[in-house]
Amino acid sequence: MAIVKEFKEFAMRGSVIDLAVGVVIGAAFGSIVTSLVKDIIMPPIGILLGKVDFAEKKYVIISSDPAHKVAEVAIRYGNFITVVFQFVIVAFCIFLVVKGINAMKKKEEAAPAPDPVPTAEETLLTEIRDLLAKGK
Repeated sequence: MAIVKEFKEFAMRGSVIDLAVGVVIGAAFGSIVTSLVKDIIMPPIGILLGKVDFAEKKYVIISSDPAHKVAEVAIRYGNFITVVFQFVIVAFCIFLVVKGINAMKKKEEAAPAPDPVPTAEETLLTEIRDLLAKGK
């Protein structure tokens, strides 16, 4: 039963819950980026490259032959390049988020703490020190 209690404490820590939320949001964000690249970015690129569907670009190694039950073997470089675009967009967005968080942290660190107001005892001791220094 100690393991169950220990696991419960581990799972209920803030960092684990934050990680779970991040994974869920990341998955949803991945879907958005996939749609952005596939449906918005790649069609204009396909038009610029000669009105082709970029995701269907491939290099066929072995053509399909239904009579002999041979499936097509191809290198789908268009799909690979689309996935690279997705990665770059996600990486750039993460960069912007981390940059924003770091900027907020710098602002928090940059604000210096005000000098503490000396207590009455410290003020009195400072005056005594100064008077003793004058007397010498």
